[in-house]
Amino acid sequence: MAEQVSSEQMRKEIPGWGVDADPRNRPGVPMILKPQVREGAHWEVPERQPPPPYPVLKRVELKELTPTFGTGVPPRGLSGVLRRVAYDIPEHLVRHILLLLLADRVDVVESRVRRQPVTSLGALLGLVGGGLWLGRRLRA
Repeated sequence: MAEQVSSEQMRKEIPGWGVDADPRNRPGVPMILKPQVREGAHWEVPERQPPPPYPVLKRVELKELTPTFGTGVPPRGLSGVLRRVAYDIPEHLVRHILLLLLADRVDVVESRVRRQPVTSLGALLGLVGGGLWLGRRLRA
């Protein structure tokens, strides 16, 4: 039978063993502490980015847009509608994330249809037909 090893021996032999035992050794402790104001910033409130001519989506928890925000892909089409609905739902709910994931998938299909309409339409019809076939098989 194996010999029982004490926690003191483990601490000496294995680097980092038992880091959760003493809060001073925990890497997450600085994140748990209250944030402190640091010196050296040249502004009290950061300069705001000018709003673009199209709508920018923001979390429902925010009163206004953050000082900087991405404007690479404005919301458009069905994926844009799904994103607008998702951003009306609080961020901590699973529905928010699932709608954004669905919007990403819909955006891929929309962009493929815009680039290659004939090929994409055939693939889309194949998916719909396959789904109908699978539905009939599951009902039987």
